[in-house]
Amino acid sequence: MTEERKKAFYHLFEEMVDHMNTPDSEFSREAFVDCLIRICVFFRVSKGMTEFYQSTKHESCHDGECLVDYDNGHGDKVILRRRIVTRSKTVLVGTLFAAEEAEPLDAEEMEKLDLVERALLAFVSRNRLIRVVEQIGFHDEQSFPNLRYYMRSLNVMQEQGRLNDMMVAGLNLRHFGQINQEIGRELGDRVMRGYFELLEKAAGETGVACRMGGDNFLLAFEKRQIDEVLSVIMGKPVAYTDAGDKKVMVSASAGLYSIPEDIVIDGPGFLVDRMMAALGMARQGVRGQVVFYDESVNRRRQVIQGLQGDFPQALKDREFHVYYQPKVHVETGELKGAEALCRWIRDDRIIPPGDFIPALEQGVGVCELDYYMLERVCEDIARWLKEGREVVRVSVNFSRKHLVETDLLEHILNVVEKYQIPHEYIEIELTETTTDVEFKDLKRVVMGLRSEGIYTAVDDFGMGYSSLNLIREIPWHVIKVDRSILPATESEVDSITGLMYRHVVNMIHELGMECVTEGVETKWQAELLRSNRCFVAQGFYFDKPLPVQEFENRLEKQFYSLLL
Repeated sequence: MTEERKKAFYHLFEEMVDHMNTPDSEFSREAFVDCLIRICVFFRVSKGMTEFYQSTKHESCHDGECLVDYDNGHGDKVILRRRIVTRSKTVLVGTLFAAEEAEPLDAEEMEKLDLVERALLAFVSRNRLIRVVEQIGFHDEQSFPNLRYYMRSLNVMQEQGRLNDMMVAGLNLRHFGQINQEIGRELGDRVMRGYFELLEKAAGETGVACRMGGDNFLLAFEKRQIDEVLSVIMGKPVAYTDAGDKKVMVSASAGLYSIPEDIVIDGPGFLVDRMMAALGMARQGVRGQVVFYDESVNRRRQVIQGLQGDFPQALKDREFHVYYQPKVHVETGELKGAEALCRWIRDDRIIPPGDFIPALEQGVGVCELDYYMLERVCEDIARWLKEGREVVRVSVNFSRKHLVETDLLEHILNVVEKYQIPHEYIEIELTETTTDVEFKDLKRVVMGLRSEGIYTAVDDFGMGYSSLNLIREIPWHVIKVDRSILPATESEVDSITGLMYRHVVNMIHELGMECVTEGVETKWQAELLRSNRCFVAQGFYFDKPLPVQEFENRLEKQFYSLLL
């Protein structure tokens, strides 16, 4: 190379390095590409290509990015190829092409061109790695923005003084497990993505959305966007086919917090705590599908936190007591069984289950309580057998939170065997209203219990959204019909409720399962059960939940003949 040509090269090279060192806010891609084109022309390069792969595995599958910033259409042959594997195992490949008829580069020119290529790959590597870190650090495995992304966005809004114009919301998709069961997980993922895009659009250009995991999402949006956001929360059809001809309705439970204009905010966690407290109430259906945070929510949150804090010691002190509600044969009056219900008695005061059960369901406390209740029931049954009493089958409620436990069946059997209880006296009840658990887990548990001779029951049947799938795919022993589809008065016999009740009972019988109706409160309802061949009732007409000593009196009598 002549001295003049060397000088021209170093001028171009320094210009390229200057672009590489320019701060992002001032970087001009157009000017940088123009510099690269002039370098290509200088070295008679017809085409320049850069490839980026997140790993060697991605490279082998050709799953990466390919950039071509210059191509004059005459790149016939490869004149230089350099491949770099970084310490983080990302792969960069730079390839330069020239025309067949182009004058070959001499050794010094090749050296200089190689210097350019290595510098360019280092620059691309740095920028791509920044993007990879951004993707990995602030997005989940399905490329949804994650909680870190959300919290960072709130921090930026706070620094810009925009938070007081905003609302924040926590969302949980309603009955999304049922959607996955109906259309399959892959199409369900497509639906979730479509719904998320609707949320992002509703939040507007100044808003932000993220996924917390599963079917839970967070939003932040200007208060003026509230109508658009609420319309998506209440329900929108989302297509799951390319043609858009098949759709499902998706809605959410939501807790919202409107940030007061004059409040001093101590970090984003302050906001998340409030909207999640409101979301907890929305998921429980305490105040509807959408709950706005206010002082009543705050008071309830404090009560819940107090109950959660008191629970471990209360469990240790055996403040939780078993109350037994009898199940009665409506034709003979015979005592056929009982459901074990939990009562928390502290300082001679009963804490309502409606207060402490939802609080414990927000953590693992409810699972500890279920095992505790099973232990107490087994203690009582063992004592009754030892005393020579007539014993009936007792059902114990288990939260579906247990279903993720791989050793659930073993744990239940260990408790039953510890007290040497014949398996036919134990029934495990699982509620029908929760639909976000994989059916395969539920089926595995039910079939495992059945194989061990332990009865299983589905509670609140007819109240949820997956009733038919539950009894079609899972071999229950007992179906407990929810009171919501039991007619309350004679005028409802021919109503939709009455029609549903008759058909549900007939279907249960034809499937060979036991039928129990909950919420029987009047003599007329007991007679309705008899006429529809549902022979086992549970409700206040026969008995309320009883302390153990009162229930033992019922065990001695065995019949409720006076009530028929």
